[in-house]
Amino acid sequence: MTEQEQTLLQLFNDLSEQDARTLLRFAEFLAQADIPVETAKQQSTVGQSQSTTAPAQATEESAIPQPVAIEKPNEEKVVDALKRMSATYPMLEKKKLLDKASALVAQHVMFGQPAAVVIGQIEDMFKKEYEKFVEEFKS
Repeated sequence: MTEQEQTLLQLFNDLSEQDARTLLRFAEFLAQADIPVETAKQQSTVGQSQSTTAPAQATEESAIPQPVAIEKPNEEKVVDALKRMSATYPMLEKKKLLDKASALVAQHVMFGQPAAVVIGQIEDMFKKEYEKFVEEFKS
């Protein structure tokens, strides 16, 4: 076992049961971010009709991948919110969001920021990143 693995195991063992579960779920989220994803432009062409009568602008607009509507539960944990937002915006590159997401989770887990506040920040982060994505997609 490497020194880094030993340190992580020691820290994990020192956590409360609830914090250990949160860390484990966060690690699972981080591991998902490393899964290769097709580019959004490739995904958006799957299943599109080949209509040539529609204006070019309308075709371009409809090619922009849209967020998946996933209802927000009444009670939600921070890591579950990350998973929900990741599923809502599958077209976004998770690696771009990883640093910001990690910092937000740390604010909750390590510094006690309320989950509702952190979840709101996570939702805003994904929304802003999607808006950037749409602008880049159009250009």
